[in-house]
Amino acid sequence: MTALTIALSKGRILEESLPLLAQLGLEPAGDIDRLLRVPSRDRQVSLLIVRPADVPTYVEHGAADLGIVGKDVLMEHGGAALYEPLDLGIARCRLSVAAKKDGPRPDGVRRLRVATKYPAITRRHFAAKGEQVEIIKLYGSMELAPLVGLADLIVDLVATGGTLKANGLVEIETICEVTSRMVVNKAAMKMKHAAIRSLLDRIAAKVK
Repeated sequence: MTALTIALSKGRILEESLPLLAQLGLEPAGDIDRLLRVPSRDRQVSLLIVRPADVPTYVEHGAADLGIVGKDVLMEHGGAALYEPLDLGIARCRLSVAAKKDGPRPDGVRRLRVATKYPAITRRHFAAKGEQVEIIKLYGSMELAPLVGLADLIVDLVATGGTLKANGLVEIETICEVTSRMVVNKAAMKMKHAAIRSLLDRIAAKVK
């Protein structure tokens, strides 16, 4: 079998990917808490453990042949340089707009401030609605921004909504539903077609 490298997103996606990898005989054969590159149980497949936002870059530039990453990251990164053959249906959540219960709402008049780590998605979303917003890029603790007056709205991933509720925020709009996807390097798909196609078929069978 041709050697393959799969880039995995750290965090929730990795946790929910492990049962699927185990079913395929591809579970990590090393300490994923400390090592960033580990072999899988299949000697022909190695795994890279990277930040979710970096997965498309590793795959696009050929450092990995395939990757597992959230649709939110692909939408923000721009996935035109990658194949996206499978929706794995894991790490399910939604990308939403949220605000304080008594806070301002988009009205087409005021220019509201929006805190997010998804500036490209946020800009496109509000532009499509004819809303002009000021975007403030943050990397975490998004819910804090409206509470301290840094922003009027936030755009962030929501799973259960518990964190929003605990901080006095409410969802006012869902931008899109998000699941994790398998992506493939376009050159690798040509050069290692048989091996990648075989792996994708095996994954698809498990996902179904």
